[in-house]
Amino acid sequence: MLLILIAIHLLSQDSIAAPLPRPSDTRATSDSCNDINNCRTLFSIVWGCLATIFACTWVSVHPNIPPPGQSWLQLFWRRLEMMLIAMIAPEVMVGFAARQRLGAHILSEKFGFSTTHGMFVSMGGFVTPDEHPIATIEQLEDSTFGPEFQAAVQKISEKDITDKSKGDVLSKGVALLQGLWFILQSLARVHQHLAITQLEVVTLAFAIVNIFIWLLWWNKPLDVRRPIVVGPHTQPDTETGTLLVQLSRFDRFLRAIGGYNDGEYKPLSSVSVPSFWSMGNKEYSDGAYIFLILVGTLFGAIHCAAWNAIFPTPAEMWIWRTSSLMITVFPGLASVSVLMAILSAWLKSVAAVIGVIVVLAPPLYIAARLILIVLPLVELRFLPASAFVDVNWSTYIPHI
Repeated sequence: MLLILIAIHLLSQDSIAAPLPRPSDTRATSDSCNDINNCRTLFSIVWGCLATIFACTWVSVHPNIPPPGQSWLQLFWRRLEMMLIAMIAPEVMVGFAARQRLGAHILSEKFGFSTTHGMFVSMGGFVTPDEHPIATIEQLEDSTFGPEFQAAVQKISEKDITDKSKGDVLSKGVALLQGLWFILQSLARVHQHLAITQLEVVTLAFAIVNIFIWLLWWNKPLDVRRPIVVGPHTQPDTETGTLLVQLSRFDRFLRAIGGYNDGEYKPLSSVSVPSFWSMGNKEYSDGAYIFLILVGTLFGAIHCAAWNAIFPTPAEMWIWRTSSLMITVFPGLASVSVLMAILSAWLKSVAAVIGVIVVLAPPLYIAARLILIVLPLVELRFLPASAFVDVNWSTYIPHI
């Protein structure tokens, strides 16, 4: 929060920092925006970016099945909460989608389920007649009820599952194409030496990262409100409390990043799976975590692509560079810190330093992400001339 306040102070109109010298923009000089076919407005730049970011966060988020009896406001807030997480840390959503995809692969190998069936199991889509989710491998392998659960799940056709989805292949494809189109436009602007605004760089990072989410969740039904009842009645778990009550918000956030441990979730003591529940084993969870680190590093590296972009003031330039570098380094740094903490647990001094890094890194990362959301909007007050020049697509069409 302190970093955000410092950034706001430096970006204020009263800042004493002088604008950076602007290099000559030859393309803007030769191709002035004096006709509707060769230019774009500030509104079109902002609208295109916001529409793509909305598709990359709201449309691409596939929540698990909610608890029964929730109002529309609770359902809206539940999805909005996931959207905010996707905006602040989109790599967390990628890791979540990867774990569910790998969980569906495990179910396919063990029980012969289709990918859609596996996704529906992972999201809490099948429940017993007494409304307890069938969402763990232990339930499906149980000597008493397991064979009946497996037969009941396989009896449900894939069409019946996809029919409950609020999004079909067409709607998902349109959202995916919008992201791919934005990436193509950005590449064309680079090829034609046209300026790309910082807001477009941020949008490009969201578009590229969310391609992974769309592909990983392609077979996951979207926005399902009610599960499918299958199988026999089961004996409720006598343990007091449920996972949702036992875990704090911070613990839930950690489970969103790294997944749940074996035996940590008790489906027979709850009526819905947690928001970031995904089944799997240690081998697959480690693979999903490595994938999360790689995508998180890629997300930050795309922001670093604007390292030498034109900024209104030196202060804004260094704030952008520092924040971009921080979100690029943090995913790998967090993993290395945890590994070193395990290897050097006997060295109290080293463990203490690593502990400080682990504690301070998340809030600094969140502050950097918020800065990289606000700063591009502030940059719109001072754009280079070629930022308003549209891509000349005719150069890529032969004989024109």
